[in-house]
Amino acid sequence: MILEGFGVGPMDANCYIIGCNEKRVAAVVDPGAEGKRILAKLEEIKLKCQYIILTHGHIDHIGALNEVRQATGAEVLVHKNDAPMLTNPAHNLSLFMGSAIKCKQADRLLEDGDRVNVGNVNLEILHTPGHTPGGICIKVGNNLITGDTLFAGSVGRSDFPGGNHNVMIKSIKTKLLQFPDETKVYPGHGPASTIGAEKKYNPFL
Repeated sequence: MILEGFGVGPMDANCYIIGCNEKRVAAVVDPGAEGKRILAKLEEIKLKCQYIILTHGHIDHIGALNEVRQATGAEVLVHKNDAPMLTNPAHNLSLFMGSAIKCKQADRLLEDGDRVNVGNVNLEILHTPGHTPGGICIKVGNNLITGDTLFAGSVGRSDFPGGNHNVMIKSIKTKLLQFPDETKVYPGHGPASTIGAEKKYNPFL
């Protein structure tokens, strides 16, 4: 399995590439900005993008969606509760950031417990609402890509439309903290962590 992450755009949102060594296919998670850089990384590691998976529908996580989708022909996957955000600049917050980003509808709507196979790599979708109604985390091996739900030492904001702090804390405690302490956490912003470290040191939990 290949798992690479790097910050993109003015809000330094983490974009992740999950790849299969054998089949040389990949999923791009949260192409928030800098589409050409994301495409160059795929080319550098010689992977064909099969899926684009969105942890949620905010502008800093979908800003380069149109560019990457058009260049790769990849299928776009988002949780059904965040699907309307792709086509509505007010809902994805781009309208308030000096632009108005509209994307086509997703190709597949995700639900809790769904599986996505990237070659021989299995991804499990965890519905973790709170930051947005359709926020998801992705389990792959002993790793969790947590979007804007759980950060190293913090949790996501809940003051945007559709956010709910209590729902988010419940999502984290019932879905994420159940994994072994050594499980790696790869958030939507900032450095990686582990479930054990967040249990011990995260002041919100």
